[in-house]
Order: sequence, then C-alpha cells, then structure tokens
Amino acid sequence: MRALVIGASGQVGAALLRALAERGHDAAGTYGHHLVDGQTHLDITDHAAVDRTVAAARPDWVFCPAGLTHVDRCEEHPDEAFAINRDGALAAARAARDAGAGFAFYSTEYVFDGASGPYAEDDAANPLSVYGRSKWEGERAVLAEVPRALAIRTTVVYGPERQAKNFVYQLIRHCRRGQPMRVASDQVSSPTYNVDLAQATVELCERDARGVYHLAGDGILDRYAFALIACKVFELDCSGVTAVDTASFDQKAPRPLQAGLLIGKAQALLDTPLRSPEAGLRAMRKAIDTFL
Repeated sequence: MRALVIGASGQVGAALLRALAERGHDAAGTYGHHLVDGQTHLDITDHAAVDRTVAAARPDWVFCPAGLTHVDRCEEHPDEAFAINRDGALAAARAARDAGAGFAFYSTEYVFDGASGPYAEDDAANPLSVYGRSKWEGERAVLAEVPRALAIRTTVVYGPERQAKNFVYQLIRHCRRGQPMRVASDQVSSPTYNVDLAQATVELCERDARGVYHLAGDGILDRYAFALIACKVFELDCSGVTAVDTASFDQKAPRPLQAGLLIGKAQALLDTPLRSPEAGLRAMRKAIDTFL
C-alpha cells in the first residue's frame, strides 16, 4: 500500500506512520503547524494545495487525522471549525477519489449527545457542540461523495506522542510536580490507546472496509476513574487529583456526558486488539522513556 497521512505531526498521524511502516507499507506525511523533518507542509483549507499533494503522492489510501480538535476553540470559531473539519476533509476525500484512492476520515464520539451511551455505529447522531457538528457533517459529506471511504469514530486518545499533550501526559506532569488537577467524574467515555487506533485503522484499509467504524478502547468509564488507573500504572501520587462535575469547568462547549463507543463491529472483523484502559496504559508506560 502507498499511503498519505494528512496531519502526520499529531499523535494519531504519527502513530499511523509508525503502524504503516511496521506493516510493510510505503507512507508519506504532511504537517499543518508543527514542523516535522521529512514531512510536507499542507494547509487543509487550501483545496488546490490538497489536490496537488494527493495527486503527487499517488496513494492507495489517504488517511486524514488532521482537524481542529480543540472543542472550545471550535465553539468560539465555528467558521474555522467547519472549514477544517468538514470542508477541508471533503476536499481531501475528493482528491483521494480522483486519484483512485480510499479515504479514512477521523471523527469523534462527540457526534452523540451523551444522553444514553455507549453508542453503536448506527445509533442516531445528535451533536451538542460546534466541534461535534463539524465532524458529523464531515462524516456525511465524505461518505456521500467517496465510495471507498471510512469514517472512524474514536475518543479520549492517549499514548506515546512527540508533543506530549494528551491527557495522560498532563496527568503525569501535574502529579510529578505536586500540582493539583481537577478531573471530570461525570464524563463517561472509552479511552483509546493511539497505537491500537492506528494499527486497527490500517488493518481496516488493508481489508478495504468502508462505512462507519468505532475504534476505541475496550472499556467504558469516567475520566476520573481513568485518571486513577493511570496513576496506579505510572506509580503516581494521586492525592492532588480531584473528582469534579463537568459544569465546574465553565467551558464554552457542552460535552456529551454518558457517552462511550461500542466496538463490537470492529472487533468482529479485526485481528488488531483494542485494549482496555489499564492494558493500554501499561503499554504506554513501556513505550516511553521519560515524562515532561
């Protein structure tokens, strides 16, 4: 497989590059804001540049983890959110189609309202936030126009990453510095190990899968419970980690509370394991040497 990863400098994109190489595929990557040696700069809102980049790569599959994922920024800047998460993704999907390639789009559990999770792929979407709506409209647009397309919903992604930004890194820094950290105890979700997410995505493409798939960790729990497991695995003092309600954060965008993703459809098809939170955290600890 020849693959192009749009947004390869982020944690999912970088994991995809590693997974593709490990599985014997030829992959190239682009970055948007964070320069990475060997990657090509690409602004996904520049549709002409997207067309040129995809055509030059001559891919069999285009993976698009690029997106505006800062939920509150999306709420405050809806035009930017839709330009990236819907319109930019659709431009990349059309370019992939025109090049004869498949297209893998990354979506989110935020397409659901969190009233009655966990959710299966065919449950009705009802996004509460601009971020959720932009991803939901991106899903529909891509799947409507590109026959060989995947919409992959995931959530609470953690694991080794160059920028060390994900929730687990934040928790480690706070605990090791003795700084307090408030964590929502009323947001139920499916923490997802980025290595599993990447490997499972590549396997779906190897199988020429199409449509909507949930790729998430095998376990439904709240953010605070996840934090306590991480503290145990990384041998951190969790005395400064406090459980709070989501409302206490006074965030711009609403969050789905009783959410989580059911993964039976993917598990029935794939050989790649989608590990539990504790198993994923143990793998993360083994994979990284130092913490910031």
